[in-house]
Amino acid sequence: MKFGDLGSGARVFLDANTLVYHFGPHPTFGAACHQLMQRIDQQDVVAFTSTHVLTEMAHRLMMIEASALPGWKPTKIKQTLQKQFKALQSLTQFRKAIDAVLASRLHVLTVAPALVSVAAGISQTAGLLSSDALIVAVMQDQRLSDLASHDADFDRVPGLTRYAPA
Repeated sequence: MKFGDLGSGARVFLDANTLVYHFGPHPTFGAACHQLMQRIDQQDVVAFTSTHVLTEMAHRLMMIEASALPGWKPTKIKQTLQKQFKALQSLTQFRKAIDAVLASRLHVLTVAPALVSVAAGISQTAGLLSSDALIVAVMQDQRLSDLASHDADFDRVPGLTRYAPA
């Protein structure tokens, strides 16, 4: 299923990659993610994400922005930032993205501590990494079954319908 298959009034959870592709912008998936965000702002689609997804988005955007700094190599960006932490002061795009999400109509859910344990069980049963399993736990807690994500690993989760950007 594709983002365009989401019907009017759909309730969907957004994975970090959808937000990263929107704010990146991604050359292949950016347009579809931008259109989805427009539908959310127009209240055609009701969308949710969580605080842990928001921090994942910020981290990825920080790495993308840092990799474009003059003289920086696109490999080992995290290690380079840890050594040259003052470079973080020049990065602004990740913060603008966080502020844009918080100002949008996207509902940002907090993660209850008990859901971390639920996610651990989901990791084991569905074979998902911790962060992805936590998305599923939050979705289940909120009775959401539609997910906007490019990550096909979610296809292993029964009862979840993944919508991809393309």
